[in-house]
Amino acid sequence: MKYRRFGKTNLHLSVFSLGTMRYLQSAQNAESTLLRAFELGINHVETAQGYGKSEVYLGQMIQTLGLARENGCWLPEQHQTQAANRLYITTKITPKPDAQEMAQAIDLSLERLGLETVDCLAIHGLNTSEHLAWVQDPQGCMQAVQAAKATGRIRHIGFSTHGSLDLILAALQTDLFEFVNLHYTFLFQRNTLAVELASQKEMGIFIISPADKGGLLYTPPNRLKDLCQPLDPLHINARFLLSQPAITTLSVGAAKPEELDWPLAIADQIYPLTDPEQQILDRLQTQAQTLPDLCQQCYACLPCPEAINIPEVLRLRNLALAYDMEEFGRYRYRMFENAGHWFPGRRGNRCTDCGDCLPRCPEQLDIPQLLQDTHTRLQGQPRPRLWESI
Repeated sequence: MKYRRFGKTNLHLSVFSLGTMRYLQSAQNAESTLLRAFELGINHVETAQGYGKSEVYLGQMIQTLGLARENGCWLPEQHQTQAANRLYITTKITPKPDAQEMAQAIDLSLERLGLETVDCLAIHGLNTSEHLAWVQDPQGCMQAVQAAKATGRIRHIGFSTHGSLDLILAALQTDLFEFVNLHYTFLFQRNTLAVELASQKEMGIFIISPADKGGLLYTPPNRLKDLCQPLDPLHINARFLLSQPAITTLSVGAAKPEELDWPLAIADQIYPLTDPEQQILDRLQTQAQTLPDLCQQCYACLPCPEAINIPEVLRLRNLALAYDMEEFGRYRYRMFENAGHWFPGRRGNRCTDCGDCLPRCPEQLDIPQLLQDTHTRLQGQPRPRLWESI
């Protein structure tokens, strides 16, 4: 396992972090998954107040395993190395409209974790302009966060986001944060400018769900697997990310201990991309460019009068046609109109053929027809978000 400095926090985190949204089945499963993470050299665990019982389970394990000591948590002695002996904890709390509500939420998270101090607190889901306004309000939720930092209850402050690129860049420019958690993978490079700006500001960069929301890469379709040979999609995606020094750590949202094993094979591979790896990425790009109706993701089609998230709808179509990623496409497509600001926008069948988008498209795509085609391919029954089904 390699470790990288988490930006201006000066924490040195393992390049893979344990995300806890998927280990919620039981306290026993959570404990065995955590211990396996330690064995692999992981020294950073990320949880959230909204992840069901995740904070509670983690707090119970911190106490049971004797990890809580003065000024923080320590790894079990058998898992301590020269590079890592501290366990770092990040929890996340959704943005609040006022300081009092945030102060109460901070109290609740620390109580669940059984800690007097948490290493990192992220504003969870800074996704809308309203959320950003709350954060920038001198009397808003950040007042409570900064007060908690001043009294030593929080060491470092960041934010996670599923928002638009413009919103992310605006949040980074506030200079209120030391780290950012965001979506960015070899199949979704829209947030490249956010990675660059965060790096310029010396912020830690944590990549959210690169395997699951990055493309269901644990179970890739055969075409995608063939295009990634001799590696596999999970491997090439991790290498794409870890080859970039600005990126500190990648989330591994394991549902059971066995799902943590794959990072061990590449946890030391943080060097620049090799020629064969770059050839794989070039091959994937070439395959996408063969599509006759490829959406180039310029976002010039927005705004849509019907609030359809045209670029993301058509990105899912790109992936389905280029790489046979229809399962992933259905998984994400049915989240439209079902996940609020976490995945904004309406489905393709809401198109009224108004034609507003057509003159703005530099590729002159028949966007209304492509939206309907995508809807036909990917429509499915909505399902609850993962922690809502626990």
